[in-house]
Amino acid sequence: MRYVLVAIAGIWMADGVSLLVAPRLVISRVREVLVLSPAMLRWEGIAACLGILLLIGAQGLPYQPLWTITGTAMILKGMFLAAGPDQWRHSLLDWCLGREDVDYRFWGLGLCALAFLLLHALGWLRAN
Repeated sequence: MRYVLVAIAGIWMADGVSLLVAPRLVISRVREVLVLSPAMLRWEGIAACLGILLLIGAQGLPYQPLWTITGTAMILKGMFLAAGPDQWRHSLLDWCLGREDVDYRFWGLGLCALAFLLLHALGWLRAN
C-alpha cells in the first residue's frame, strides 16, 4: 500500500511541476483531449479509486486530517467528472480551463506541497 501512496505522490508531483513550468501548454493539451475525446472524463473514476486508496492507506500517518480531506475531495471530484450531469460538468470544466496562468501555478504549488507532505509522512524524506 505504501508504494501506491508513493505513486500518488509522484502523480501529484508530476502534475504540479508541469503546471508550474508550462501551465498554458498543459491546459491547452487538456482542452484538446476533451474536445477530441470527451469520454476521457470517464477515466476520472480512477481518481476516485485513488482517493479511496489514500483514505485507506494513510490511516495512522502524520497529517491524517489532510489525507482525509484530500482523499474525500479526490473521490468527490472523480465521481462528479466521471458520472455527473453533463451541463454541470461542462460548466465547471469551462470555468476551470479558463483561468489565468497564475491560478494554475498556485494549483501546481499545492500539488507539489501535497506530494512532499505525503512522501514525508511515509518516511521517504527524512533529515540525516
